[in-house]
Amino acid sequence: MRGVHYAVGGRPIFAGVDVQVRRGRITAIMGPSGTGKTTLLKLITAQIAADRGEVRVFGEDLAALSRGGIYALRKRMGMLFQNGALLTDMDVFENVAFPVREHTDLPEALIHKLVLTKLQAVGLRGAAGLMPGELSGGMARRVALARAIVLDPEVLIYDEPFVGLDPISLGVILRLIKHMNEAPGITSIVVSHDVRELATIADHSYLLSGGRVAAAGPPAQLRASDSAAVQQFMTGSADGPVAFHYPAPDYAAQLFTADE
Repeated sequence: MRGVHYAVGGRPIFAGVDVQVRRGRITAIMGPSGTGKTTLLKLITAQIAADRGEVRVFGEDLAALSRGGIYALRKRMGMLFQNGALLTDMDVFENVAFPVREHTDLPEALIHKLVLTKLQAVGLRGAAGLMPGELSGGMARRVALARAIVLDPEVLIYDEPFVGLDPISLGVILRLIKHMNEAPGITSIVVSHDVRELATIADHSYLLSGGRVAAAGPPAQLRASDSAAVQQFMTGSADGPVAFHYPAPDYAAQLFTADE
């Protein structure tokens, strides 16, 4: 992303964002709630288009791609959605098999082996016959990860993968993210606000704030930053440049006007 601007309803989300994700690395996108982390993912998967600036993926300018080109590009990506987003009327096996059935003409015997291989990779081969409602939160997230990797994508995207997980499940997901990225040629993008967890796996981090990149570099570099905004986020302080209140008119004046 180079000089990317994007606004919703006249409210700027990005005002000149520059982000570079390098092949074979784990790149973390961090920031307080509402800073556009998920919006960034929508931009790089061509779900939305930038108002200004350039977004390139695999060297392709997304603004110049046809619909067919965009679909072809997305097939090279795997996505772990927030909270898993499993299809509730399909069992674990069919959830993982779904992308294969949609995008390939592989024979059933090969699909069976492929799905079991991916479930084995996330430790859930024995849960193939369970329904999503029978899974714990951590298990559902691991099934969703198996689905994300079933077509062997070049890029794995994780949108808030740690939300709602107990410490053990969180540790398992962290280990899986690290393990998946060790496969040759795989690139990982992890969007989260969990500073401590990301610091254990990320090669490079971007901190978004105020519509721009407030800081970028290895996690240790961000922790050592002398920027007040960066320190507030990295330490979880309630006091700092990121205000508690959303911008609003003068409180007393607004109350007085309401009485009238």
